[in-house]
Amino acid sequence: MNSRHLWHHYQDSLCGVEALGLSLDISRMRCDDGFFRRMAEPMERAFQAMDALEQGGIANPDEQRRVGHYWLRAPELAPEPGITRAILVVQEQIRAFAAEVHTGRLRPVREKHFRHVLVIGIGGSALGPQLVADALGGVNDPLAVHFFDNTDPDGMARTLARLAGGLASTLTLVISKSGGTTETRNGMRIAAKAYQDIGLPFARHAVAITGADSALDRTARTDGWLARFPMWDWVGGRTSVLSVVGLLPAALQGFGIDEILGGARDMDVATRRRTVRDNPAALLALMWYHAGGGRGLKDMVILPYRDRLLLFSRYLQQLVMESLGKERDLSGATVHQGIAVYGNKGSTDQHAYVQQLRDGVANFFVTFIQVLQDQTGSPLEVEPDITSGDYLLGFLLGTRDALFQNDRESMTITVPDVSGRTLGGLIALYERAVGFYASLIGINAYHQPGVEAGKAAASAVIALQRAVLDALRRAPGVARTADEWATATHAADQAEVIHKVLEHLAANGRVLRTPGGPAVARYSLPQIR
Repeated sequence: MNSRHLWHHYQDSLCGVEALGLSLDISRMRCDDGFFRRMAEPMERAFQAMDALEQGGIANPDEQRRVGHYWLRAPELAPEPGITRAILVVQEQIRAFAAEVHTGRLRPVREKHFRHVLVIGIGGSALGPQLVADALGGVNDPLAVHFFDNTDPDGMARTLARLAGGLASTLTLVISKSGGTTETRNGMRIAAKAYQDIGLPFARHAVAITGADSALDRTARTDGWLARFPMWDWVGGRTSVLSVVGLLPAALQGFGIDEILGGARDMDVATRRRTVRDNPAALLALMWYHAGGGRGLKDMVILPYRDRLLLFSRYLQQLVMESLGKERDLSGATVHQGIAVYGNKGSTDQHAYVQQLRDGVANFFVTFIQVLQDQTGSPLEVEPDITSGDYLLGFLLGTRDALFQNDRESMTITVPDVSGRTLGGLIALYERAVGFYASLIGINAYHQPGVEAGKAAASAVIALQRAVLDALRRAPGVARTADEWATATHAADQAEVIHKVLEHLAANGRVLRTPGGPAVARYSLPQIR
């Protein structure tokens, strides 16, 4: 394709959302009009499925749940007046709570103002808030944000160390829909102990974001926490960033939540268009289908050319992979669907893995994200007439061209800036694209049986550890191999797991280990003197 032809193809392949200043360019995807004709009927079914979802139909049949994250930015579209009122009331409560914190009307026990917010959550309860914080945050935010987003004790200790003397002015948000998420519970207990160690009541610094009458909700109510905010069962974790989960941390950091919601709302309007060529979410879903043959045969590489969007690929990993990575389709047939997602940022990727993208295995397609506005204020010229932002654009366009010349497909999303409106629009764009694509391949995008299986397996390991420790206590001073302790606990078929459990306990000084490999090392409890 010569340059002149490509120029016209680019114009024909551009889809814009005027209200957001966003455009999607699919001109570097090698699909023809025949593909769009073949996909017209499946796409129409996807539109119908999305209509039913937004109108309150059961979109998650495995759990018999409605899926209502679109109502969060257009409450008037909710299928019941009670849901509309609930959304509006909670959004006003978020604004009011943040105002009380910012003015000092709501204050910590020893300090005049809260200066930090610690968010304790995992998965969607952390990835969304982290994306918003990194994309929109600045040094003058009224509260600095920190996260416990894992059950790693060293990671939590590092976060507490960074807070240093600031814990007394820290507001802690504990986020768990069920109220029993293990990682979140562990983080809450470690945070509560840290407050206790400096003589402060945790409850006077804590807020719960959880399901009604969950274990966490009952604890917060009984102990008199500062506030309790709801998580609804019709909002999944990976689409919860525009619920209290993401909006409360954003409001506390001083971000305009109405701008974020407004950007998402405007994108929703654009992605309800039934003309595919005018609908960026439909085009994204179709390009994913084209690139991977409807089987996820190619990875999705997300390359934002802006530091503030570095975490977008991590956020999309959960949104896309947890939604689309399914063993079975809606009919129960085994399909093993999914799209792998990874990404870095431009132009760091130039010095990381673009070499493989250009010359290695062609098992991917790229989405570039271009941000038009480089910075606020006057840019510094690093060369005559050239700024560092000019180089950033040069690397983006150069990489896109180098890939295309070697038959590597890509799309480009262009946005005017990194603002609340833009971020809300991007989130909404990918949420709907995921929904459309799930309909095209016939899977349930709104459940996560694989995640539940992992949790069950982890619980089994913890139960096994308890059994081994009980056996060790019943035989004080007795040293046995992992094999022998497995037999003693009537779990001979779990010797490898028991070895790994004992190895971990020994490394942390909780059991004694003699030298040797897995077959000969012996374990016992330390003698109490």
